[in-house]
Amino acid sequence: MKRWNLVLTGFGTVGKQVAKLLEQRQARYREQYGADVRLVGVARSSGGIYDKEGLAHTALDAFGAAGRTADTAFSGLDFLQACQGDVLIEAGPSDFSTGGAGLAYIRHALEQGMHAIAVSKGALVTDYVNLSALALKRGVCLKISGATAAALPTIDLLQYNLAGCQIHAVEGVFTGTANFVLTSMMEEGISSEEAIVRAQRLGIAEPDPAFDLDGWDTACKVTILANAAFGAQLTLADVPRMSVREVSRDQLEGWKRAGLTPKLLGSIRKTAEGVRAFVELQAVDSTHPFASVKGTTKAIRVETDVMGELLVVGGKSDPVAAAAAALKDLEHILSR
Repeated sequence: MKRWNLVLTGFGTVGKQVAKLLEQRQARYREQYGADVRLVGVARSSGGIYDKEGLAHTALDAFGAAGRTADTAFSGLDFLQACQGDVLIEAGPSDFSTGGAGLAYIRHALEQGMHAIAVSKGALVTDYVNLSALALKRGVCLKISGATAAALPTIDLLQYNLAGCQIHAVEGVFTGTANFVLTSMMEEGISSEEAIVRAQRLGIAEPDPAFDLDGWDTACKVTILANAAFGAQLTLADVPRMSVREVSRDQLEGWKRAGLTPKLLGSIRKTAEGVRAFVELQAVDSTHPFASVKGTTKAIRVETDVMGELLVVGGKSDPVAAAAAALKDLEHILSR
């Protein structure tokens, strides 16, 4: 039975769910893939924990409860090197300007011949093209399901399920928080401010909801998808955005009278000038497949040459779903 040592960087809400699901699925990995999968190292910005035989849940619980440490000398790259893992799962905070620590971790892992699974988006937004080339050069995988709408299958749909097709266009409801706010505004006639407060109270929106509501989350996802599935070389600055908070009461009333439903859509299109991606508020009519996509539900629609139009709707929008998407990527690696 092959031994697989995993290292996890980032131990917030998603990272903790990754660790929990890994423990629950160890027997499955043995039976399904003949793989002895062990989480040997976990790191966050100020410290790490390591056990070459695999970290017990009691040690992980204590590490999670301890909070940040004062060890300013901690080096995540040195920690990653010392762990000598086979797979890195990167689930730390995203830095969309420089790629931050996540970019350094993923690059280091690939250079050392480790497979890398990205949940955070920063490294992929800033340098997917070079990271992908490095993975190819080293003969390892760079997997990105957790960073591209998580439970909603996007990158696998584009790269695997539609292999051989010409994909003309992609559009999707990629951010559950934004969709929840728009749904609440439209169905209950409340303001965006009221809808945001409700989303925060339910744990759907972050204390600072700007990333989701102002189109940044969707823009990041379409940037990554355009570069990964279409071979584009877009930056985040190339993707125009719109915000849910731009919607006025007058617009809501006008859409209701016209039988339209507003959606924050991320789109990718092939044009004569190359691949374009954008985020826009679009009011769709009742015949559009996204008209019935409500609450935190997400969706993707793809136009192809020979397989026609495909639509996928659903997928949870929470840390467990993001962790499960990362471990879907792990199973794809184990099955190679």
